[in-house]
Amino acid sequence: MAQHTFHIPVMGTAFTVDTPLRIAKYGIASVISIVDDDLLERMRAYWAHRRGRAYAPIEKDLKADSRARRAAAYLDLVDEFVREDFEALRAAPLEPGSELWRYLELLPDEAPAHRLWRDWLAAGPEKRPELEARLRAALEPGRLEVNVMTKVDKPNYVGREQLPVEYNDAHAALRGFAESRMEGALVLSAGFNARLYSYMARFAGFFADEAGRIKKQITLKVSDYRSALTQGKFLAKKGLWVSEYRVESGLNCGGHAFATPGLLMGPILEEFHQKKEELVTSLFEIYRKALEKLGKPVPERPPEVRLTAQGGVGTAGEHAMLRARYGLDSVGWGSPFLLVPEVTVVDERTRRDLSDAGEEDLYLSGASPLGVPFNVLRNASMVALNRKWYEEGKPGSPCPKGHLEFNTEFTERPICTASRNYQHRKIKALKEQNLSPEAYEREIAKLLEKQCLCTGLAEPAHLEFHLGPQMPETGVSVCPGPNLAYFSGERTLEEMVDHIYGRRPLELEANRPHVFIKELRLYADYLRRVLAGEFGTDRDRTPEAVAAFRANLAAGARYYLERLGELGLGPWKEELESFAAQPA
Repeated sequence: MAQHTFHIPVMGTAFTVDTPLRIAKYGIASVISIVDDDLLERMRAYWAHRRGRAYAPIEKDLKADSRARRAAAYLDLVDEFVREDFEALRAAPLEPGSELWRYLELLPDEAPAHRLWRDWLAAGPEKRPELEARLRAALEPGRLEVNVMTKVDKPNYVGREQLPVEYNDAHAALRGFAESRMEGALVLSAGFNARLYSYMARFAGFFADEAGRIKKQITLKVSDYRSALTQGKFLAKKGLWVSEYRVESGLNCGGHAFATPGLLMGPILEEFHQKKEELVTSLFEIYRKALEKLGKPVPERPPEVRLTAQGGVGTAGEHAMLRARYGLDSVGWGSPFLLVPEVTVVDERTRRDLSDAGEEDLYLSGASPLGVPFNVLRNASMVALNRKWYEEGKPGSPCPKGHLEFNTEFTERPICTASRNYQHRKIKALKEQNLSPEAYEREIAKLLEKQCLCTGLAEPAHLEFHLGPQMPETGVSVCPGPNLAYFSGERTLEEMVDHIYGRRPLELEANRPHVFIKELRLYADYLRRVLAGEFGTDRDRTPEAVAAFRANLAAGARYYLERLGELGLGPWKEELESFAAQPA
């Protein structure tokens, strides 16, 4: 049973790359991105040397399965060190100042271990030994989780030879987790990938054993109930059980933003809350039949299903409301932890810029070569580098990693829109179109907005740990959610955890709106930008699509109006009434 009621979601590639090594021993769950095998290999070397362990490098050789082997080796190291650190903590003296005492002080009051600790504190000398033994037995490390973006599954080549699909980026990363010793959860994000999902059925760790235990659990990051049901059914037919549905706000989040057609977080969570039992029951019937057909052990009852959510949560009141109202097992707190040096990998300059950032500095951009809106920090160092390259006549990144090579506008083999290869070709094509100076500059601005996220999101780790250059010049890309605008100053782990649990609330910016109101405003602004042609497709701008989007926003506003007091939305009543009254 998890001790904490929050988790730390994946952030970029570097920001949470070693977060479990820092805080899993305190019972806090966090997520590692395993998309960048080069970063994982460098981090394995760093931590092995730091802890005095032998390190044998795994050289980059795609035909030798280096991508999966690097991921597995790093995850094995994380798993080993977390276990060591946790056992040392469990054996520490039960006294102020010890690691064990810190573990207990961080817990929420309702945690089982915290209740035992209170009993121990109140007990007399004759009862304390038995309570202490129970207390130590009740401790657990934080869940270890890894993230694979299902869309980042590009084919790989050796020379002109395209390797089999098993060597695709997401397939190889998944295989690395599957073949590692790490037990925990695979968080699948960025949508449905049938081929990748089918591939999971090749690995025994994703199936329940005779005791019904699943060593490598599946977590689906989803934006709505329909998506959860569709993906859950597909996996159940393969004999694979989804142990957690992680609902993320479509816009009030960090990184890539997968906007819904105006569907808001509150109504989405309401549907999950109302239909969770129905979801579990219907999927279990499919799952049971699939296991029987495969000749695998069939559990008597459905395995555990957790419901969690994340995206823009910023106060203890919101945290408690989401858990009480919607029955959430955990709430994700991401971007605020970018201000906690004990928890995340962020270089000094970027952390200072994040601390100083206001609402206008955190915005939704076209920076991602995936073509999906991407949250960024204004004036991050990668932005200046893109402009410098352009002015020097060599626009675009050398593209040393190539994880986001998906564009075939100019080439048969996909390339990345942030790459030098693409941008040279694009600028030449723009010049041949005889555009007006204004139109040409607009197109150049859109082109230069693309960032080399492969290097930019990994650069903080290279700066903090002196890992060596990724290429001759690179900058930092950072992808915080809008909620970070209301937090400032470096914080300790204790300060942030006490804020989450309402013990010592941090002083936030006075203009911070409720998490649900912020998301509503973001969707209204997003629709405006879709209509202006900044985001979306022509299909998104049809009268029918726009009407449906507005109707969903109005329905969401009415949902909130009906629950003003329960959700803590009273101060925004007039704003909600305005949205609810808007015509389709």
